[in-house]
Amino acid sequence: MRILILGSGAREHAIAWKLESEIGKENIFIAPGNAGTCLCGENVNIAVTDFDNLKRFCLQNDIDTILPGSEESIASGVRDSFENDDATKNIFIFSPDKHAGQLESSKAFAKKFMQKQGIPTAAYKTFKLDSLNEGYRFLETLSPPYVLKADGLAAGKGVLILSSLEEAKHELQDMLQNEKFGSASQSVVVEEFLDGIEFSVFALTDGENYVLLPEAKDYKRIGEGDKGLNTGGMGAVSPVPFYTADIHKKTLDQIVIPTIQGFKKHHINYRGFVFFGLILVNGDPKVIEYNVRLGDPETEVIIPRLKESLSSMIEDAKAGLLQTRIADSISHYATTVFAVSGGYPEKYENGKMIQIDSKVKTLFHAGTKRVDYGLYTNGGRVLAATCLGNSLDDALNSSYTLLDSVNFENMTFRRDIGQDLKTY
Repeated sequence: MRILILGSGAREHAIAWKLESEIGKENIFIAPGNAGTCLCGENVNIAVTDFDNLKRFCLQNDIDTILPGSEESIASGVRDSFENDDATKNIFIFSPDKHAGQLESSKAFAKKFMQKQGIPTAAYKTFKLDSLNEGYRFLETLSPPYVLKADGLAAGKGVLILSSLEEAKHELQDMLQNEKFGSASQSVVVEEFLDGIEFSVFALTDGENYVLLPEAKDYKRIGEGDKGLNTGGMGAVSPVPFYTADIHKKTLDQIVIPTIQGFKKHHINYRGFVFFGLILVNGDPKVIEYNVRLGDPETEVIIPRLKESLSSMIEDAKAGLLQTRIADSISHYATTVFAVSGGYPEKYENGKMIQIDSKVKTLFHAGTKRVDYGLYTNGGRVLAATCLGNSLDDALNSSYTLLDSVNFENMTFRRDIGQDLKTY
């Protein structure tokens, strides 16, 4: 296998780190990558949606497999573009096509799919500008808080949870009339609020069979106690203590299996990873959202726990040999805590020099770049401190000790990752 990974975050670094031990650094390429991914393979300075140059690079370098890390290239149709080109049609793109990618890129598409398959989720309706008054009336039938979701991709910022009916009506109008989240909010999903604790489940699939990967819980808000603005993720934990055998069975029977079966039933051309964003409500799991790739920061904790060969699973999916099963994983806890730039997720400065103890080797890079021999910040989320431990406390203590070895101007991180799980 010679693989090109598309993306530049800590998720892509974790994937490259895993694959390096399986197929060797010389067979791994990352576009565009970051200062950490180049430790596991070769960075390629091409944007994830620059399909013409990606094709040219793949043909010149005998790439046989592409793994899109982020949703951007999938939503833009990377698989469609390669498969519809005679020169690149035999390169294996391990992702859904653009139509299937709507499970993430369109909230309405995902909700309709769940409804058809009888998959438990929040009650909802979808509205456009010409049905704004109908949207007001639907809001009046709900109890607060009110959930408004931009239908399209909005970089994780297109979801509003509002306590006041008047505020909800105002925001619905702002999203539809003024395109508050750009074209992503030309259509808005309004749904009932689900009160519970969130977690995530992941599967690797060829569209019919699947391998269930370790579960995880991430922490999205910038502030401790899960307060403040949503971010791309401030940390994650795996395994999840409240994910009991009973909840596991319900998740498989009511969500995972009907989802995989629905791909074939509804002619959805799906392969790759399925991210199930779930919430536990009174002991029952329900789907909040699908992602059509691995999550970030969850990847940074589920990949280190995976005992099986990731490259072999991808090869099996390509050859039609994938067997439905639960992936073999280590029993240790894995935790990751993100060091982020001061001001993130709002205004922040790049170009801050990063100092790391020379003995540190387990940080996953996200917003980093190397200039000459120096390492600098190049994004809001900068470094993920991932560690393993025999207990949750052991892993968390190691992650925070690891962060003590890192320093850059205005660096900040949450100090309460995983604390809510200690009661389970």
